[in-house]
Amino acid sequence: MLNRLLGLEPVASPITPYTDLNQSSWHYGSVQAATQLELAKGKSATTFAPEQSVTRQEAAVWMARALKQSEIQSTANKAFKDEDQIADWASASVAAVHKLGLIQGDDRGKFRPTDPLSREETAMFMDRVLQNDRGAAELEQKSTERIVIGWQYGQTTEQYTKHILKSNVNTLSPRWYFLDETGTITDATDKELISWATNNNKAIWPMVGNRSHQETTHFILTNTAARNKMIDQLVEMVRTYDLDGLNIDFENVAPKDRQSYTTFITLLAERLHAQGAVLSIDVSPDLGTSWTEAFDYAALGKQADYIVMMGYDEHYGALSGAGPNASLPYVTNAIHTLLKVVPSDKVILGLPFYNRDWTLKPSGSVASSAFITLTEQNEMMEPYSLKPVWNHTLGQYIAGYKKQSVQHMIWFEEGRSLIAKYELVVNNGLAGSAYWYIGGESPDIWPSLRNAERYLGYSFSG
Repeated sequence: MLNRLLGLEPVASPITPYTDLNQSSWHYGSVQAATQLELAKGKSATTFAPEQSVTRQEAAVWMARALKQSEIQSTANKAFKDEDQIADWASASVAAVHKLGLIQGDDRGKFRPTDPLSREETAMFMDRVLQNDRGAAELEQKSTERIVIGWQYGQTTEQYTKHILKSNVNTLSPRWYFLDETGTITDATDKELISWATNNNKAIWPMVGNRSHQETTHFILTNTAARNKMIDQLVEMVRTYDLDGLNIDFENVAPKDRQSYTTFITLLAERLHAQGAVLSIDVSPDLGTSWTEAFDYAALGKQADYIVMMGYDEHYGALSGAGPNASLPYVTNAIHTLLKVVPSDKVILGLPFYNRDWTLKPSGSVASSAFITLTEQNEMMEPYSLKPVWNHTLGQYIAGYKKQSVQHMIWFEEGRSLIAKYELVVNNGLAGSAYWYIGGESPDIWPSLRNAERYLGYSFSG
């Protein structure tokens, strides 16, 4: 009922912390949706007790969380004669919902905290929220419109568009343009996708890549004639195909090319803006290594319309050691570092629709890692009897298993972990989000992200 009040969709994610939930149960998707948004918590870390009655104080806690009410000192509960019977963990929530007029005591002035909440009391709860003009207005309003980029990779146009229709994506980024060894931009434009985007009200910012080829990139950036030729080509493609913008994804750029890369972006931005086109740039988190030395965040942020922070590849192989692809602290640090020099309304957070299955040596070091989609990750749950445990600090589930007596580890990327990172978009007022790559997600991901877009947009203030 809370989910319906808040306009949330059921989520069929197979990854849950609760061992007493059955995926075939009618309530499974609702519990998952509430758990992912931290609205509801179980009786313990592993049990939800779905068949038990909800007590009045538990209901107060859920309502306070759902309506984002800051904690009120428990002394406010002196309105109830049995305040000493209210659990410490519920006291502030009871005070909050009582102040809102959502829950009252009985005719004897008692709250009866451990009594089960009746169906009629539940209906009154919900009705009182809807009778509040501000609360009702928030529930009716549309979610804030933000940029949602979906990168194309390994899919045909037909496969890509089918996935897009099920998604929240409003900006397409197909991989059409790459530098070749001569410095020419190869053109793989698909006019059919351009027409589809127009008919489906989607913007289109094709990706321009350098295939991580450092020597070719150095030549193009430092040779004035070659650089100008590349810019002319890109501008002509935008004009010829009536593109909405471009997404520049140059990686493995040499540190010595820092100023040359900034000059390239400055000149390209000027030309694209003259045509009314958008320029977005992909950058990696600044970890003080040579990999990102070429990115002058502040200078690039002044020239480009958007800076896309690729918040993944935290652990990528034996060199990095086994670990999460995109833990919450890693992504948080990446965004906060970027925001020191780039305005929030120019920042887009890139999140992963892929993961790694880590194979470990007996010593615990990395033997190998396999690239897996989120669907492939989920398909491993049943065969290997995985029991993921939520790590609050990392914002991810973690599980280990053995295959042919060899230890494996997975730091899961799924709806709950993605929502935890998506909160950075809302809380920091970012321009939007981006996802690498469309087709890597499992079917439950988009309902999870739609729930996040909707619920995190509520304030319930005043």
